[in-house]
Amino acid sequence: MADFIFIRKSRDRLSTVLHFLLNLALGVGSVFITYLTGSWIIGILLVILSKWRIFAVRARYIFPNLKANLVDLIVGLSIVLITYALGSILTPAHFVLAAAYSIWLIFIKPGSSNFMVNLQALMAVFLGSTAVTLLFATINPALIVACEFIIGYAAARHIITGSDETRYRFLALSAALLTAEISLLLATWLIRYSFGPTGIIIPQSAIILTLFHFALISLYRSIAKHDGKVKAKEVAAPVIFSVLTIATIFLFFSQPIFNI
Repeated sequence: MADFIFIRKSRDRLSTVLHFLLNLALGVGSVFITYLTGSWIIGILLVILSKWRIFAVRARYIFPNLKANLVDLIVGLSIVLITYALGSILTPAHFVLAAAYSIWLIFIKPGSSNFMVNLQALMAVFLGSTAVTLLFATINPALIVACEFIIGYAAARHIITGSDETRYRFLALSAALLTAEISLLLATWLIRYSFGPTGIIIPQSAIILTLFHFALISLYRSIAKHDGKVKAKEVAAPVIFSVLTIATIFLFFSQPIFNI
């Protein structure tokens, strides 16, 4: 019996180590393969292949599986597309992206507490909005709006599903529409903040939409906790912080020099 327990524990440790190494390989590999090839195709394929369980079911379950994994897919695809948008010059931003994706896969994605679920949703909004803006800023605002609708829906659904409040599921579509509308307004003057030789580029829209969802999450958590009522003391700090930060960005960090 003792030998059986020892063997089982050894196998558990081995599977844990293998899971860690595979996630690390995906996090680092998807970024640097994209950089080395100068193409997003292989990186995207790696992300999709890592989610093979979505498709290893009967056809009628594929779409529900896609919705359930939207946040994870958005983060992975965004990391690859941001890497592609950075170009062919190796910068510290590539290492930041590889580290961020590895941390996401190993530590953040498995989390199930309210804090981790909130963080997962906000990361999807920030990274997704960054990728969308960098790729489509000079093409067509309609593409940005359509992508932001999906990102907003995925983030809101992730929060709502995590709290098991099915009666509030309609809020996911409402959040998606608001996200799309805000992105449409911001698309009239897209601004990005560059940080010199680091290669790090952050679109203003990504910051604003992340702050919007931060406030939205706080409101939803309060509504869900108190049976449809909002407790002002619970939402005041995050809402005021979001509003003041967005106002500061508009007033002091929207100079034309940053315009895309």
